[in-house]
Amino acid sequence: MPDLVVSITLFVLALLIGIEVIGKVPATLHTPLMSGANSIHGIVIVGVVIVAAEAHTPLAYVFIFLAAVLGTMNVVGGYVVTDRMLEMFKSSKPSKKDQKEGDK
Repeated sequence: MPDLVVSITLFVLALLIGIEVIGKVPATLHTPLMSGANSIHGIVIVGVVIVAAEAHTPLAYVFIFLAAVLGTMNVVGGYVVTDRMLEMFKSSKPSKKDQKEGDK
């Protein structure tokens, strides 16, 4: 029981610190922050695969499946959001190279 209390306390503290830190990030740095988060979520998926090798009970398989699905959704969603954010930085004017190719 004490281990559970310590684990919950650490989780809540990490959650609060994460909210505080992310809330102070300027808007211009959100794209690099998302890229870093995507790489961390990729590591989580690798961890799921490693843990899956040690699973022996049906409940463990359920948790591994949920972790894999949610982790994959997080990675894919992160890349979609990052792509949309990067689209905002592209100029709407065609470049000189594009204009030259259009003349041919």
